[in-house]
Amino acid sequence: MANDFRKASKTHKAPLWARLAEDALKPGVAQRTINLNRIDELTQAGDAVVFPGKVLGIGNIDHGITLFAFSISLAAARKLVKAGGRFLSNEEIIKQNPTGKGVVLLG
Repeated sequence: MANDFRKASKTHKAPLWARLAEDALKPGVAQRTINLNRIDELTQAGDAVVFPGKVLGIGNIDHGITLFAFSISLAAARKLVKAGGRFLSNEEIIKQNPTGKGVVLLG
């Protein structure tokens, strides 16, 4: 994953992907977590959102977003899909937003 982000950063001159490459190499203990209710507060419908950590299923989200995170709980994934959102892999988020512009970085 880190290599994909580094390559995308160099190819598209996108600092966002370079930052995610660095975060991906941190030890698991240093990884952040965020709850769905916090994502709901910080985003709007249709946003492309990146979170360098794990998304947990506490709370709800009432609008659809496109989300990439290093990890997501099963409960969070179900709630996200139920709200009309979707979870993307690192390759998919890079392909949809090669320069990183318009992507909301949480964390």
